[in-house]
Amino acid sequence: MSRARGHLRAALFLAAVSSRGATTGVAARRVLSAWPAPQEPGMEYQDAVRTLNTLQTNANYLEQVKRQRGDPQTQLEAMRLYLARSGLQVEDLDQLNIIHITGTKGKGSTCAFTERILRSYGLKTGFFSSPHLVQVRERIRINGQPISPELFTKHFWRLYHRLEETKDDSSCVSMPGYFRFLTLMAFHVFLQEKVDLAVMEVGIGGAYDCTNIVKKPVVCGVSSLGIDHTGLLGDTMEKIAWQKGGIFKCGVPAFTVLQPDGPLAVLRDRAQQISCPLYLCPPLEALEEGGPLLTLGLEGEHQQSNAALALQLARCWLQQKGYRDTGELKASRPSLLGQLPLAPVFQPTSHMQHGLRDTEWPGRTQLLRRGPLTWYLDGAHTTSSMQACVRWFRQALQSRGRPSGGSEVRVLLFNSTGDRDSAALLKLLQPCQFDYTIFCPNLTEVSSTDNADQQNFTVTLDQVLLRCLAHQQHWSRLHEDQASPEPGGPAPLLLAPRPAHTHSASSLVFSCISHALQWISQGRDPVFQPPSPPRVLFAHPVAGSGAIVLQEAAAIHVLVTGSLHLVGGVLKLLEPSLSQ
Repeated sequence: MSRARGHLRAALFLAAVSSRGATTGVAARRVLSAWPAPQEPGMEYQDAVRTLNTLQTNANYLEQVKRQRGDPQTQLEAMRLYLARSGLQVEDLDQLNIIHITGTKGKGSTCAFTERILRSYGLKTGFFSSPHLVQVRERIRINGQPISPELFTKHFWRLYHRLEETKDDSSCVSMPGYFRFLTLMAFHVFLQEKVDLAVMEVGIGGAYDCTNIVKKPVVCGVSSLGIDHTGLLGDTMEKIAWQKGGIFKCGVPAFTVLQPDGPLAVLRDRAQQISCPLYLCPPLEALEEGGPLLTLGLEGEHQQSNAALALQLARCWLQQKGYRDTGELKASRPSLLGQLPLAPVFQPTSHMQHGLRDTEWPGRTQLLRRGPLTWYLDGAHTTSSMQACVRWFRQALQSRGRPSGGSEVRVLLFNSTGDRDSAALLKLLQPCQFDYTIFCPNLTEVSSTDNADQQNFTVTLDQVLLRCLAHQQHWSRLHEDQASPEPGGPAPLLLAPRPAHTHSASSLVFSCISHALQWISQGRDPVFQPPSPPRVLFAHPVAGSGAIVLQEAAAIHVLVTGSLHLVGGVLKLLEPSLSQ
């Protein structure tokens, strides 16, 4: 164990790694949390989260799901058994009036919009989402707020002990995995809190996802589809659409945004096979031509698509529950794209408009302005969401204009995890013309044992650092290719002429988010003021020269993207109130 601690201390001094040294490996294997967390008095919430983290079998679980992908009933049957052991039956979930939302891009935002719209009608809402940004209790919300540490702790231990008491010694798996446990916990919280409705974000899967145990949702939604989690969902858009359409239920209305022709046809066929009425959402501008909805400040086209879907889901729920104030119809439902009808075009009510305006969903197209620094936070991690992120970032830069005096510096802070194609994501970011590109793992500090919410037992420190070095290699090759364009090839897409101090190929790797933010901010962020790092941390020549540029810049624009977990770690440090 002392050897592991020694390796971890050594990692504290992994500062900036140049492109020239990007091929250097990290030989020893170091587990992120290799020893038990201390059980200190007054840390009941942290104790609960530490125990929850012992269920982080996501990697093994996903491998099992891949093997059983053709038999989703196996997954659902296991969830039904866990539910029964927890003291509930599937029929009990019908009391929750669930809105079920899936997709590969924007499903979390759609859930947030939908929940806020319905809360504006005075309804008591439950909200289950994944992943969390700062604290795990964010995943289970009542009336838009994460449940308190006390409520989380109470429900966690009650469920955990119940499952311990009912486990079968002959069973191979006596406790559900991390996400399954939280799903079960959400059901219990919502039932005890007597919410009027529950908006639930479907996990990675669709047909076989543990949230799909719900038999009678009130309405279902499918946000934008893209290529993601291919090892689990399939390697084509059509296969992914088939999986996502698995949440459809007989007789339960469902809505989807405009998809490419192939996936849209799969969703249509899936709905017909299940006898589910499926409708295509009209664009947001069709609901309010030139009216207030277009000035809501919804950042990017993808958020407007999410808002349009949320409006349909909320209106459908309200109509089924007998509400009259659901918006005046503006058009009928003409047939569109064969047999898929258009959802109602209606005048959104004042409640709906206020709900959209008041929606808060951190980490997605979020701006933080701090003195000379502007932080642009977006958890984009698929090619389609990254394209939307790049459009949003470039538009935001253009709207701000250039500083009247002094230089302007653009910094990219990036990480990508899982089986995602980081090279493809980085290529999409090239037109933003960053002066510096920073790579770091999704760890706020090198050692996360002091904060259970940030612990991850499914990867080792070696793995995450080597992946960051791989990102850096991809970035360097992209700039080498850009420097030697093919004859007759297209001209590069430029945001604006860059000043003479540009260091577009300068990239650094840091061992944690805290060290990366310390270098980027150079003490100029009025909120983020950590202790001085070890002198060796910024000893690399690029780090040294770049520090001078950042200290003298009139404006520093920092885009944080590639992973929601990275964005969450950044928010934890930039917004300490989120950890309270």
